[in-house]
Amino acid sequence: MKRPSSIFAALLGLFFVFPSLHAQVIQTINKQNSSINYNRLNRIDTLLNDYINKTYLTGAVTLVIKDNQLVQYKGYGYADAETKSPMKNDAIFRIMSQTKAITSVAVMILYEQGKLLLDQPIADFIPEFRNPVVIDKYNSADTTYTTVPAKRNITFRDLLTHSSGIDYADIGSPRGNAIYAKAGIPSGLGYFNADLLAKMKVLGKQPLQFQPGEKWQYGLNTDLLGCLVEIISGTNLENFFQNNIFGPLGMKDTYFNLPQSKANRLASVYTEDSLHRIIKWSQTFRRIDPNYPLMDKKYFSGGAGLSSTALDYAVFMQMLLNGGIYNKHRILSPKSVEMMTSPQLDFLYNNSDNFGLGFGLTSAKSAGRNARSEGSFAWGGYYGTTYWADPKKGLVCLIMTQHTPNSHGDIAAKFEALVYASLNK
Repeated sequence: MKRPSSIFAALLGLFFVFPSLHAQVIQTINKQNSSINYNRLNRIDTLLNDYINKTYLTGAVTLVIKDNQLVQYKGYGYADAETKSPMKNDAIFRIMSQTKAITSVAVMILYEQGKLLLDQPIADFIPEFRNPVVIDKYNSADTTYTTVPAKRNITFRDLLTHSSGIDYADIGSPRGNAIYAKAGIPSGLGYFNADLLAKMKVLGKQPLQFQPGEKWQYGLNTDLLGCLVEIISGTNLENFFQNNIFGPLGMKDTYFNLPQSKANRLASVYTEDSLHRIIKWSQTFRRIDPNYPLMDKKYFSGGAGLSSTALDYAVFMQMLLNGGIYNKHRILSPKSVEMMTSPQLDFLYNNSDNFGLGFGLTSAKSAGRNARSEGSFAWGGYYGTTYWADPKKGLVCLIMTQHTPNSHGDIAAKFEALVYASLNK
């Protein structure tokens, strides 16, 4: 017979186990979180409504999760200004580069299956990337160049940290734009009727901007990672995401190809004229048709192709904050999440922060100057979406717009300041 003390210890253990399982899932209960000052949190309403009333912004959605509890989740303004359709909190946004974190997780899933190593050359899977060359001299007048041999091959880690030397098409450096345009390499932003592997093979024959691992430069690294996921897994990226990430996590509003049944929830895209007045994004502006989420795509851009909601993406981030598990579904091991959210570079990518395996990381220097805690991991999307997770404070936060360029893009930093100002501890 167990002694009373043993029984008490067992019951005490269960007391701690059950809350931890319960805490894996974002709670939407109406009970207030004692760590939040709600009067201060409501300043987010004032901020967003002020920007909308001043026509600095058409509409937005904000979301704040504290210790697995949803404490703020609202839509502001209009999803479409012309029809005066209100921005609901479940509006669907083109999340563009927020796709990158999901593709990075897909790579780590394959890593955990023993199908790749992070320091393995990607040329083992796409031979066109073997023995790359680096630009030596470049003539902008006719886009000709000379090269020198790369010191080594590109690895998965290089791609995950944007330190491969690969540039971006359309939105990269002037010489990268010119070289990739000449080669017919797409940016991944919008709709492309092309074969992903074929385009990545062409990319493999283009010169690198610098020696692999020596610098940080935003580029088509994650589109290439998405292609590698397809090759290694034997299925396309759409199916891989659904079967290994979206389905298990219950992400029901995240797609490459948005169903027509959800088209009415897709927020409109805006930009500004020369006087900084908000205007609708045309179908030809910057060669991106804003209707691309509704087009039947086979070219799945791992760097920019997804559309989603704030809550769906928050579930994905909460899974990472939970150490790779959500709703009893383990996507990654705690160690893999630790690796993804740990500094990977021997240098700072933006003069103050480091970069993990798919995320920008807040350094001690940045934490001393800004609100986020050291170790927070974050990124955003081309059309004006921003997210971050703060492990020390137990926060997952998003502000979602569809507006770029935005003369009043400082709203994201102000939203962040108000979130931290609302914390009691």
